[in-house]
Amino acid sequence: MAFAVFVLAACASLHGQSPSKQTLDPALATLGGGFVSDTAQVNATTLHYIRGGAGPTVILLHGFPEDWYEYRRLIPRLAEQFTVMAVDLRGLGGSAVTTDGYDAANMAEDVHQLAERLHLGHVYLVGHDIGGMVAYAFVRRYPETSRGAMIIDAPLPGIGPWDAIKADPFGWHIMFHQTPDLPEQLLAGREAIYFRYFLDRNTFSDADVARYARAYAAPEHLRAMLEIYRAFPANEKFNAAQQSAIGVPLVLAPGENSPFEKLMPSIAAALQAHGCANVKVEVVKDSMHYVVDEQPEAVTELIERYAR
Repeated sequence: MAFAVFVLAACASLHGQSPSKQTLDPALATLGGGFVSDTAQVNATTLHYIRGGAGPTVILLHGFPEDWYEYRRLIPRLAEQFTVMAVDLRGLGGSAVTTDGYDAANMAEDVHQLAERLHLGHVYLVGHDIGGMVAYAFVRRYPETSRGAMIIDAPLPGIGPWDAIKADPFGWHIMFHQTPDLPEQLLAGREAIYFRYFLDRNTFSDADVARYARAYAAPEHLRAMLEIYRAFPANEKFNAAQQSAIGVPLVLAPGENSPFEKLMPSIAAALQAHGCANVKVEVVKDSMHYVVDEQPEAVTELIERYAR
């Protein structure tokens, strides 16, 4: 059977123009048949997503410096029992750039409106890194539509040891990305060099790094990435203010060798103090920060276990 596979090219600019041309994302072919690439206009922007499978919905949210492609090894297997949606966050990958709205609570609104528009029902969120921050904001804003969330190797601004994380040398890039104007000038044309610093050669090929560098290379997309970090203070305020009791299951999944792993018990305790009644920690063996890429089988099994 032939499947119509479309993607609306995310050429939306800072002026908020909608994509107008359909093109094929060559990476979609790596998933096999039955998947579509599409866009939807939600929350005054345009989100690009990959969709396939059938069953309860799992929404996959990527981290820095990746896009939906981060989950390429997980999507085909998850689609055997779930409706799988891998979404490019606002301003990144194939999603449109906007002038503002890069705080986690608003990006959660993006995802919520997408789920509502596509009639996805009760969804399970999986977010790595920045995507984990968005997943947490989603369950806080919309617990009634959430089956649960898995936050993969991500701290949460304003929760638990966040101040210590910002002060630790391993988080140096947070302050760098938040510096006004300077990162844009230093990183322009050097995205591949910069991303290779974070993306280990044992896990990421040169082709992988080149793909992500292209995804962030346009000045407006590079700025969008930095604006996400510049919105962390807003995330801190939002998260610190969330005190209501919720029973939505949360799974914190750090890499065994990640700097965040030793902090997860205190993050879990802080979440419980903020009203989250159901918090578990699942350490992913033999991995560091890019857990989805380093241990795709283990992460897939975790999702299958908790997302049903």
